[in-house]
Amino acid sequence: MQRAAPRHFSMLRGFHLADFFTLGNAACGVGAVFFAMAFMASEALFHFFAAAALAPAAFAFDVLDGRIARARHQHSPLGRELDSLSDVISFGVAPAALAFAAGLQGGWDVAALIYFVCCGVSRLARYNVTAEQLSGGGDKVKYFEGTPIPTSVVLTGVLAYAAWQGRIGDALYGGAFDLGPWQLHPLALLFVLSGSLMISSTVRIPKL
Repeated sequence: MQRAAPRHFSMLRGFHLADFFTLGNAACGVGAVFFAMAFMASEALFHFFAAAALAPAAFAFDVLDGRIARARHQHSPLGRELDSLSDVISFGVAPAALAFAAGLQGGWDVAALIYFVCCGVSRLARYNVTAEQLSGGGDKVKYFEGTPIPTSVVLTGVLAYAAWQGRIGDALYGGAFDLGPWQLHPLALLFVLSGSLMISSTVRIPKL
């Protein structure tokens, strides 16, 4: 009697080529989080820059998976969910982890970073729910409601530039203020702005 194939192999057989590029995106995000933690332990700038460098790498994988899926006509609900989960890691959790490692560790800073990640999760959930409606029955969404979460690559770039200038830790741009019971670094407001733009329903960006 023939034995059934292990379930994990069955799942992999259901993956398309684009899905493996999506997993590359997720791998970059996880690697960035690990490097951010390594920087906090070692204070070696190499770890910080390695974490920052994985953001554009994740972005490249994110672009390629979409192009490959369209070229091969291999869109699937699984691919869409993989893409969203990977984006949450690479463009939500990873930038927040890097910002925390850079010195945004005050109470208000942490609240801002949590808000940023939650906005990213909410934006991707809304996109998944409304993708079919926004595509007008076609395979491709015509525009984004709110800024796409990969735009957080800009925030990672700001942090990398700050590290290159030696402006992380106690020397962060804008300094720090005691506001009530917690400390706030004005730089954290960039994450609040980014998150707010992601969940905005009035901002519409054509998808190229």
